[in-house]
Amino acid sequence: MEGFINVSPNELNLSLTLVCGQCFRWKRRKQDDNVWFGVILDKVFELNQKILKTGSKPESRIHWKLLNPSFAGGSKTKRRKLSSNDVTDLLSDYFQLKVPLVDYYSKWSSIDDNFSSKGSQLPGIRILRQDPVENLFSFICSSNNNIPRISMMVEALCSTYGQQLFEDSEYGPIYGFPTINALAVDAVESKLRSLNFGYRAKFISQTAKSIVSYNKSEPSKWLYDLRNESYEDAHSKLMTLPGVGAKVADCVCLMSLDKHDAIPVDTHVWKIAINDYMPHMKKNKTMTDKAYKEVGNFFRSHFGPYSGWAHSVLFTADLSKFKKLIK
Repeated sequence: MEGFINVSPNELNLSLTLVCGQCFRWKRRKQDDNVWFGVILDKVFELNQKILKTGSKPESRIHWKLLNPSFAGGSKTKRRKLSSNDVTDLLSDYFQLKVPLVDYYSKWSSIDDNFSSKGSQLPGIRILRQDPVENLFSFICSSNNNIPRISMMVEALCSTYGQQLFEDSEYGPIYGFPTINALAVDAVESKLRSLNFGYRAKFISQTAKSIVSYNKSEPSKWLYDLRNESYEDAHSKLMTLPGVGAKVADCVCLMSLDKHDAIPVDTHVWKIAINDYMPHMKKNKTMTDKAYKEVGNFFRSHFGPYSGWAHSVLFTADLSKFKKLIK
């Protein structure tokens, strides 16, 4: 099954959005690096963005191909064969295409010269609306880690505890992300330690068990229900989970729980805050809880309701692989 979505590359740039550190399962095809291969929920996709028009109002078309349309995993609802409209809706939701990104870029640029100079060279970076389960456990893996190694860990979780979704000629068996119940069994910690997860193995196991204790019949519902709570309440509840500190909680709030003003503050964002916005913070030798909150509150007051999206553009600009794009 295949189709396309017309969208300006200034509204969605796949090559920036899929590799800026918010998700870890998208890969480029070796035979065509314009084609992206990845998984959304239990659906395996190829996506290819083709520029149709350049200039002041560029246009592009994202061709999509659903590689496992007949996959019969999950509930009876999920087994229903998807129509092209269903797939378009799924992709529109995942990429949050209803958010008018160009308008926000323009607004942020008008109030912030630093954003204007960087945002103009990094258009179309959107925040994905991910599955909270995958998002949470992926970012538990992110602690003191780099993107390539996080990606390896996430793939190991999927291949060890997930359900096979597809057999790909290039990447082999493709697995869905594990259920919380699958990660809550007693042997998970020792198995993950044998796979070089280190201390993260304990946090993954304990967090899964904690969520099961909150909702035994449908553990993932506990996470999804956080979408309906305030940022403060969702953030606070996430931080009750083992291995989930303020930054991981903010990543989950921003990237899967619809909290568009959540500000994950890592070393990149801390450096951006000190160098470009809050020079008085240079006196802090370490980032305390108070300083973390101060940085988040500054970004929220400065950029407004979608400040988490603005922060992600500045974060991407600070990544070494994108610095060469910034003049």
